Amino acid sequence: MPTVAVFDMAGKEVEKMDLSETVFGIEPNESAMHDVVIAHLANMRQGTQSALTRSEVAGGGRKPWRQKGTGHARQGSIRAPQWKHGGVVFAPKPRDYSMTLNKKVKRLAMKSALSSKVADNEIIVVDKIAMDSYKTKEIAAMLKAVGSDKKALIVLPQADEKVVASAANIPGVKTAAVNTLNVYDILNADKFIVVKDAVARIEEVYA
Repeated sequence: MPTVAVFDMAGKEVEKMDLSETVFGIEPNESAMHDVVIAHLANMRQGTQSALTRSEVAGGGRKPWRQKGTGHARQGSIRAPQWKHGGVVFAPKPRDYSMTLNKKVKRLAMKSALSSKVADNEIIVVDKIAMDSYKTKEIAAMLKAVGSDKKALIVLPQADEKVVASAANIPGVKTAAVNTLNVYDILNADKFIVVKDAVARIEEVYA
């Protein structure tokens, strides 16, 4: 059973905590994590790109010059792709990039991502993150105190407007509630900072 230290916002260790073996202690499945990350990035694509083909561009209704005898190459329309203002060859059109995955694969990927953070010593458990006002300086001080100076993901038991807004101005720092947690954000962060109560909720969902 993995055991991690629990820190306060000042970076002082206050206790030890045992993590669930079935959630934070499995052998990471790279294939499942890869599939979920690819699906996540695909689902973020809007798919609204569009360009006009030669049949959709305005103009070009007649042959620009006769077929033979001019010295020019033969042309059928001034809206052919090789002409300026011509249509686009194989023009991109709106499409749906979304992908679906099995629930078992998504659960396995989540457990694998969480376990990889524990195995790489990139998880930091904080007893609580409480703020009386909107202060970016307090979040920055906490990150420095717990040893997170790069990209970090702060996971809260539920959305806290003060914490979310205070962390929003810090480059590389993202916040998430347990119900909005995803594999891509976990793997993309150098430090996975999670509140103690959020750990219990994660284990409740995925154990």
